[in-house]
Amino acid sequence: MAHVSFFWLKPENDKIVKGLESEFCSLVKDAVRQNRLTLPPIPDVLVKLHALCNEEDTTIRDVADLLLDDPGMAASIVKISNTMMFNRRNVICHDIQTAVSRLGILRVRDIITAQAIEELKSKSNFSRGCNDLLMQSAIRSRQLAATMAIVSQGLINHPETPAKVEQEKSLLAGLFADIGLFSLVSEYQSYLDSGNYLDIDIAKYVFEHCCQEASLIILKHWGFDDDYLEVASNTASPYRGQRPQTSYLDIARMANHLLMFKSNDDAIDEHHVELDLAGAEVMYELTNLPDAEFNSQIRNVIKNSGF
Repeated sequence: MAHVSFFWLKPENDKIVKGLESEFCSLVKDAVRQNRLTLPPIPDVLVKLHALCNEEDTTIRDVADLLLDDPGMAASIVKISNTMMFNRRNVICHDIQTAVSRLGILRVRDIITAQAIEELKSKSNFSRGCNDLLMQSAIRSRQLAATMAIVSQGLINHPETPAKVEQEKSLLAGLFADIGLFSLVSEYQSYLDSGNYLDIDIAKYVFEHCCQEASLIILKHWGFDDDYLEVASNTASPYRGQRPQTSYLDIARMANHLLMFKSNDDAIDEHHVELDLAGAEVMYELTNLPDAEFNSQIRNVIKNSGF
């Protein structure tokens, strides 16, 4: 629908808002449903890396050689491989092949993808409202990611029933949780550039209702595993085999609940999380942490991960 000159006139205002909302929402849902949602633009090296990760005979040397084509990316991987979160044995490495060997091929892909998306959010070239929205998303995703890492570490350290999860994967899953937002904002910007008008607050409503599905499509397209897909869609996959006792989706829901509690979000009354004994004890400890200590832990996770 083209821009309507009498948009702000009553009593037609509400009808026009509904019409605009319905049209844009339909466009976005069609793009998502038909798998033609614009993927976030990522560096050529990362595109090639995703292709390599989908090939069974890819070696560590193949990935290391590819990363040498982008010195900045290679340096970043070496740096992150030496951080506290990714360097459990505290052995410093100085070359890209050792770094890739330490992290693993898929983890290298995950880290570089997460960095690329974070950079897109902070350096996007949309309207001011869209840029602000993406910046807020970057802040929230880092907060969720760090909280997931904190929760997972508590579960791993539980003396009776330690969870078989990885703190670094929890962090990355949180960073990918709203990866679809960039594509939705891109659709909105194209909608505006085509001569249409839609208030950003109405667009946010559409984003909220479409982001999970958009994120799922993007991560599926890039070949990410069920753990990432479940966190992004906030839905347990019906097709995976035996479910782990504690999944990354469980951790994401616990982290989200914890953040709602810390921010005194009224919506927490309608948010329920299923917990086993270990999860309940971890949540009890974290909810009783003073805010200053909790925020300090979040900052330390981000610092210790290299993000």
